[in-house]
Amino acid sequence: MTDGAGNSAGLFGSGLGSSGRPEDVQLLDTTLRDGEQAPGVSLTPEEKARIARALDDAGVDVIEAGSAVTGPGERETISRVTDLDLDATVTSFARGVENDIDLAMDCGVDGINLVVPASDKHIEDKIGTTHAENVAQTVELVEYARDHGLWVEVIGEDGSRADLDYLEELLGAALEAGADRVCYADTVGHATPDRTIEAVSRLAALGPTSTHTHDDLGLAVTNVMASLAAGADLVHGTINGVGERAGNVALEEVAIALDHGYGIETMDLTKVYDLAQLIASKTGIPLAPNKAVVGENAFTHESGIHTDGTLKDESMYEPYPPEKVGRERRLALGKHAGRAGVEATLNEHGIDVEEDELREIVARVKEIGERGKRVTDADLLTIAEDVQGRERERRVELLDLTAVSGSDVPTASIRLDVNGEVREEAATGTGPVDAAMQAAEAALSHTADAQLESYHVDAITGGHDAVVTVEVEMSRGDDHVTVTASEADITRASIEAMVDAMDRLVAGEDTVIADD
Repeated sequence: MTDGAGNSAGLFGSGLGSSGRPEDVQLLDTTLRDGEQAPGVSLTPEEKARIARALDDAGVDVIEAGSAVTGPGERETISRVTDLDLDATVTSFARGVENDIDLAMDCGVDGINLVVPASDKHIEDKIGTTHAENVAQTVELVEYARDHGLWVEVIGEDGSRADLDYLEELLGAALEAGADRVCYADTVGHATPDRTIEAVSRLAALGPTSTHTHDDLGLAVTNVMASLAAGADLVHGTINGVGERAGNVALEEVAIALDHGYGIETMDLTKVYDLAQLIASKTGIPLAPNKAVVGENAFTHESGIHTDGTLKDESMYEPYPPEKVGRERRLALGKHAGRAGVEATLNEHGIDVEEDELREIVARVKEIGERGKRVTDADLLTIAEDVQGRERERRVELLDLTAVSGSDVPTASIRLDVNGEVREEAATGTGPVDAAMQAAEAALSHTADAQLESYHVDAITGGHDAVVTVEVEMSRGDDHVTVTASEADITRASIEAMVDAMDRLVAGEDTVIADD
């Protein structure tokens, strides 16, 4: 059965949004707690506060700000988040210990995510208690938290491997004691969708139920959808799916799946890409190019057939428009490029070509692509200049660069020729590359309105004569350009790419870049 848009109206025999199924799904983001448990990730209080504000601006309902028992630094972080006066409910993760609840309250949180053991492994081997004592202690802790005015969610840890009769007894007792909701937790990413439906349907019959899934089997999103079909109405997850082992479910993937497939709104999707970039930057975990929703390739087309079809009808090869999730469509050039894509990219840069010129440009683009090299905007423009016999008139050129990184504060000085005027600037930064880029931006001046959109170190050769390839994407208004540069020195490669990109962005302008 399908709806008017051709989407499936049911899932695993049930229907999201149909009678007895949740039409209002909420999101709980645990990037600041579970996401930070990914190896090598450590966020400062300032970074966590910035992320929390961005999550709140995107309309996330609940933000798990950390675990107060972790230490003074974590409690400072949680307090920073609670002081932001967000619209979201701010919570702390708490073990089944009264002191954890007290520490959470000291941070001023709205509620707690109380985790208690649910499987035999955790009850007997990890905690060393009995099933009956575990239920009794859970009830006491829920009553204690509720008596102190906290919102309480009880998570049955390792619930996907628990005896379902016992899981129902444990979390049912928590609800009877006053818990606001309970949570099915696939703690080790063990569950299949049918197991998830069986467990969540039993819990949802008792009261409000959340779902917490991990991606160890690659089933995190599937198990979320199964949970919602079984009656859950709140989803735990992280932006970009960051988290321990294979990660948590990616909230942006859940949000777009619900919006596109079932018409259920959960958050402001236009904020998704900026959030993803923020999390990738602060955690140091880059986005895979083929990552759904936020990956670089999600709305990038290279194939000639796909590019031609997309130019004729934007929905031809995309399930939803990129603007929906704060993205832009891109046409990539390589060995699969076709005439339509090459011509469209040239037009974006204000270059008109004759039929025979276009034929030659496409051939050269394909030749470069077949050598395994990505054809950047700068490559294409250089090819077009050569084919048309035009001599490029540079507006911005690098004359000299000096960078020092051996001191306490990395510094760099730069000399640029900007429309025949020599400009010199110096700056400091977190490293030599950062210092050099700061100096270059100062020399170009802020009135140039150029933004560095992305920076990638794409390839490093081995040996004593290693060469690094740097790719930068810069924008100026609605114009974007991508340039690569290869040098033995990463700082020089970065600045050459940046300056070349700036030169491409101002090409053809009559006005001189202002010097402020």
